[in-house]
Amino acid sequence: MEPLRFTTEDGVSLEGELRLPEDDPRGSAVICHAHPRHGGSKDHPILWAIRNELAHRGFAVLAFNFRGTMGSAGTHGGGRSETKDVAAAIGRVKQEAEGPTVVVGWSFGANVGLREALEDERVAALALVGLPLEHKLEIPEVPSASELRPFRLPVLLLAGEHDAYAPEPRVRELATAFPHSEVAIVPGTDHYLWRHERDAAAIVGGFAERVLPT
Repeated sequence: MEPLRFTTEDGVSLEGELRLPEDDPRGSAVICHAHPRHGGSKDHPILWAIRNELAHRGFAVLAFNFRGTMGSAGTHGGGRSETKDVAAAIGRVKQEAEGPTVVVGWSFGANVGLREALEDERVAALALVGLPLEHKLEIPEVPSASELRPFRLPVLLLAGEHDAYAPEPRVRELATAFPHSEVAIVPGTDHYLWRHERDAAAIVGGFAERVLPT
């Protein structure tokens, strides 16, 4: 694991950790964490599990802290200026690996990652874990179906069976707005995927390996 810093287009210095696969990378991944005002950071078991799974499958993986979180500079932007953080993370991880990039977001990070991916041509696939669709968290609205329909890249929507923020009916409804999406529901767990981190990570890793070209 290699600690590093990188800078956003508006001059904010962010802290992150880079994990490289044992062999030459087949592509790269950026991991976006949960809401920093509710304890979210890159250092959460579900994100560790996803990071390790993707690295095991051959991806160079960058996990980072959003602005205003732990050692990252700047101030919390309510999910709006954080899209600049994701853009900078994509640029930084692409220095480590050629090939396609998957953006993986959990909760708040899924909301931010989705909105950046809609505008960023460097993104090749998107994995959204526990995307908040209920119980507002003071974050921007999820884009409308008409805004999502032009996004023709592969999308994974993953949630726990008992996720109060991403209930299965709402997740499946949202999936129909994407031209190329799949839904995965992890049984016996909730938004935090406690004790099911490896199961969820394997789903994300399998999705990335399957949909992205070598």
